[in-house]
Amino acid sequence: MAEFTLPKNSKITKGRRHPSEKGARPRSFKVYRYDPDTGANPRYDSYTIDLDKCGPMVLDAIIKIKNEIDPTLTFRRSCREGICGSCAMNIDGRNTLACTMAIEDVKGEVRITPLPHMEVVKDLVPDMTHFYAQYASIQPWLKSATPEPSGKERFQSPDDRAKLDGLYECILCACCSTSCPSYWWNSDKFLGPAILLQAYRWLADSRDEATGERLDQLEDPFRLYRCHTIMNCANVCPKGLNPAKAIAETKKLIAERAA
Repeated sequence: MAEFTLPKNSKITKGRRHPSEKGARPRSFKVYRYDPDTGANPRYDSYTIDLDKCGPMVLDAIIKIKNEIDPTLTFRRSCREGICGSCAMNIDGRNTLACTMAIEDVKGEVRITPLPHMEVVKDLVPDMTHFYAQYASIQPWLKSATPEPSGKERFQSPDDRAKLDGLYECILCACCSTSCPSYWWNSDKFLGPAILLQAYRWLADSRDEATGERLDQLEDPFRLYRCHTIMNCANVCPKGLNPAKAIAETKKLIAERAA
């Protein structure tokens, strides 16, 4: 019989229920809390706020909780416009951006946890170190042997520029990668949907002249081919992008050059 042992600090315990804010539209929030410095197991703390005294988005509620109820709550946020990707977290079981997720779109108690399958730095803050290292590994910049036109930019036709639509909009929030079972199982080797979409962004760029080099780097049983088209990535992307399509196009390029 197989025996499995849960990792240390993997069991979430019941946390503190903070005093409810009085008001006509109370709403409960269940928030993941974890401080590695204490050595204690993670917990869920409960907060109840009045929506009439809060903005419409989940991020507004989290900011209100930190400012008015519990200053120890830790999370990332910046633009509040769905552009920077800082406030990516799991809300009601779905990876998304807290700044674009309306409280009214969640039924019942709002449960908030950090992005899944990443080490947690503290509370709602995941450790993105490995994710960004994978991004750096694809060399996400224009590579060209052709000298730059003197005093001019490298031009593209409208058709070539259109090929980048659905790629350049990625904000590297990691919602897609952390929703992908293949990435959960093989994140040490598999680049994941977000990074592979970014890789294809340069393969699709008519100004880039390193296609062969980039494909050589990606042609690996794990780095690329661990994608099994589960489609969680496209389902959760807060920008409406389709990483699975970009991965399929990359596989197609590799197959075409081998033909």
